[in-house]
Amino acid sequence: MARIGILGGTFDPIHNGHLRLGKRAYEEFELESIWFMPSGVPPHKKDHKITEGKMRRDMVKLAIADTPCFLYSDFELKRKGDTYTAQTLSLLHRERPEDEFYFIIGADSLYEIEHWYHPEAVMGQAVLLVAGRAYRHPHRNMEEQIARLSLRYGARIYPIHCPEMDISSEGIRKAVAEGRPIRDAVPEPVEEYIRVHGLYRENAAGGYDGGKKTC
Repeated sequence: MARIGILGGTFDPIHNGHLRLGKRAYEEFELESIWFMPSGVPPHKKDHKITEGKMRRDMVKLAIADTPCFLYSDFELKRKGDTYTAQTLSLLHRERPEDEFYFIIGADSLYEIEHWYHPEAVMGQAVLLVAGRAYRHPHRNMEEQIARLSLRYGARIYPIHCPEMDISSEGIRKAVAEGRPIRDAVPEPVEEYIRVHGLYRENAAGGYDGGKKTC
């Protein structure tokens, strides 16, 4: 049985926070590998402009190329229509019934997970690994939320002990649009890819999906 970590997201673009989070989860929970899984059509982000999947895929591959425990997965990107986590996990279990999946999320997702598509299926099919990061709404502390979800859904949830980084995909897109450097936020090959393809230069006011602070 393989213990596989899944780090999903739009990755628009992938950044150093994603990589540090994946490495910490890999080490702390003794996982076999971390699958970086760009989303196809995130149902909750249909009102945002998202860079085409091929380019987000390319940036992920460039970012993880030098880390053997990081693997690229097109499991969601190749699917048609909306991509829901509950469905993704169900399909993964069907293909790899002997493996155990560890789904990596941020604290914001921990507080909002009961509003996801079939949250009971998500929590029933994967161990949740939670990275602490800012959450703008009033909320109970993380330990209380973990205990509540564990009791109500029988969920297995563990915090990832990794310092929060002040970095977000949204901030990177805005920096590029304003002509500011991003070399400290993304791997060098990703920075070069963004420059060569002229990504994120439309406007500085927004128009892309909102990123979050992550580890």
